Parts: sequence; C-alpha cells; structure tokens
Amino acid sequence: MIQSKKAFFRFYAELNDFLSANRKAQTFSYPFTGSPAIKDTIEAIGVPHSEIDLILVNSGSVDFNYQIKDNDRVSVYPVFELFDIRSTTRLRPAPLREPKFILDINLGKLVKYLRLLGFDSLYQNDYEDIEIIKTAQNTKRIILTRDVGLLKNKLVTHGYWVRSTIPKIQIVEMATKFDLFSKIKPFQICLSCNGEIIAVKKSKVIDKLPPRTKLYFNDFFECQSCHKIYWRGTHYERMLQIVEDIKKENKSGISNKMF
Repeated sequence: MIQSKKAFFRFYAELNDFLSANRKAQTFSYPFTGSPAIKDTIEAIGVPHSEIDLILVNSGSVDFNYQIKDNDRVSVYPVFELFDIRSTTRLRPAPLREPKFILDINLGKLVKYLRLLGFDSLYQNDYEDIEIIKTAQNTKRIILTRDVGLLKNKLVTHGYWVRSTIPKIQIVEMATKFDLFSKIKPFQICLSCNGEIIAVKKSKVIDKLPPRTKLYFNDFFECQSCHKIYWRGTHYERMLQIVEDIKKENKSGISNKMF
C-alpha cells in the first residue's frame, strides 16, 4: 500500500489569483505520493512556474528540481521584477530590464496600448504556442497571455498571465506589474506593425496624403517598416488623452518625450 504524504503550501501576492477560494492567502495542506519535483507539484496546484521567482522550503530557498518531502512547509513568491534577490536560489533568468513583449491571440487590443506607450510588442492572430515561446527566447521578450497552460511550458522563462479581460485595465496592470510608467515614450512605435516611427519631411510623403491633410498639416512621421504616415490630427488628440489617462494611474507621476 502506497503511503500518502502531505506538504504545507502558502502562496503570496498575485500568485493567489491562480488558487481556489479556500486556498487563497493561507497555508493549506497538499497530499502527494512518492517524491515529486516541487515545480510539478506547484503547477498541479494551478500556478505556472513562469510567475514564480522564489520558493522557500522550511525557510531555505530551493530550485524547481527539489523533491518535496513529508511535512515540508513551502512558501512561494511571485516574480520580483523590481527587486534584487540574487542571494537566494533564482528560479529563472534575471528580469528583463528593457521590457519587450510578445502577446497571444487573446490580447489584440492590449498590444495597441503597449505600442502607443512606446513598448516593442509583437502580435499576430495566428501565432502557435511554440512560435510564441521560441520568439520570446530568441528576442528576449516577456510572454503576455490569458492562457495559463502556455505559461506552464517548461521552455517559458519570462511570462505573465494577464488578469483583467478589459484592455484599458490590462494596460494599467502591465504598467504597474513591469514598472513601465517611467519608461513611457508615446508615439514612437507603429500601432499597426510595431515598426519604428521617425519624423519625415512633408515633401517626402506628400503624394501619400489626403488633400485636406496636405493643406492643414506640416509635421509628419513615418513607420520605417510598413511606411504608414502619422500626423497630429484629431486622432492624435484622442490618443494623447489615452496616454494622459494611463499616466494618471501612476501615483508617483512620470515624464515622457513626445514626438
């Protein structure tokens, strides 16, 4: 007869988002048999490894390969993007200090906000999971997703499960989670293709402009990838207001460089 064992788990901060109500913000027992790796156990509970930066077992830090034992007391902490915990056992590569993102199919509206604020963000509505993971690895990007299963893939090193389903709340969630407020540089990235936007002479793009735009505007900007033309029309004023509304969510205030 296989003897059942149990360990005692406590998850902290936003990791509780993945737990059932009876396990949130409290210590609970988890039965197991054999000697499973702590990574597998944590993901069986429901928390993807890519959201975890520190595990303490009986007050000592361990890695994902640690095999849990009967009566272990386990504390699990979220990714510390803003703090240095090098003195402990790190569970993944260091945080990406220059944030770049790749988003899954569920976040097509969020990507517009990220690009508007100046953050390099890849998105296609036909990405396969493995394509997202490989691209994130090769270009040092953080995966943003609404699919918890994607973040449980062992190849994922930097990933985040977006909690909200409302795009305007999602962008504030991202700015807060990854400390983006101080890095905002709006109108630097093309909303359509993620290319770089630079100022261009009116004479260079005049043949591409609507008649009234030619008459009333003189300052123009062009995407270096898809060659979309931008100018400060009424659309600019609307987008500027969106940027200002997002900035207000940062209690400390931010500065930015406008084009």
